[in-house]
Amino acid sequence: MSGEGTGAGQEGGRGTLYIISAPSGAGKTSLVSALLEKSGEGLALSISHTTRQPRSGEVNGREYYFVDSEAFGKMIDAGAFLEHAQVFDNFYGTSRPGVEAQLSAGQDVILEIDWQGARQVRKALPEAVGIFILPPSRKALEERLRDRKQDDDEIIARRMRAAVSEMTHYREYDYLVINDDFEVALEELAAVVRCRRLRLPVQEQRQAGLLAALLESAG
Repeated sequence: MSGEGTGAGQEGGRGTLYIISAPSGAGKTSLVSALLEKSGEGLALSISHTTRQPRSGEVNGREYYFVDSEAFGKMIDAGAFLEHAQVFDNFYGTSRPGVEAQLSAGQDVILEIDWQGARQVRKALPEAVGIFILPPSRKALEERLRDRKQDDDEIIARRMRAAVSEMTHYREYDYLVINDDFEVALEELAAVVRCRRLRLPVQEQRQAGLLAALLESAG
């Protein structure tokens, strides 16, 4: 896929922060990966810190920054997280300095976090844009979890209970995407990004030269 333009910061404006949440198995990670490729270099994924063990194929600094519980606790004490939360038996957190640096440089940033973290981020950065992804049915969600072949029946049942609880928070977000057809869901996510990039303040910054030339003789 080719890029579809760059973010606001290519001309010095502040980037947009996107919060994307979904229950486990809804396809969020795959959709976000495809969205990053589709939307161009102006959109980046914020890499979270976590205390969980790396899964097969995961690389430190790419999917997550993998740290132990002691290091994570020290980061909490230092106020280094924009948000942090416990999910199942592990902790996840988003670096506040890292995200702020990207946004200030004009980079559009995606946070892949759950509803707990989303609440913390919106409190700190109320301008953040929230997108919630839902599966087309509970049956489809369970099938996707089983297709991973990573968890036994007990863990899958636990994840399903957690998923139902998490899905009740969809009203706390700005946009709702149903991941039934992957390509349709991807296009809907891309449409949100395109729409945000066409807002007047963003376009005034990105197209400052063009606007000046067009209006040079006005008045």
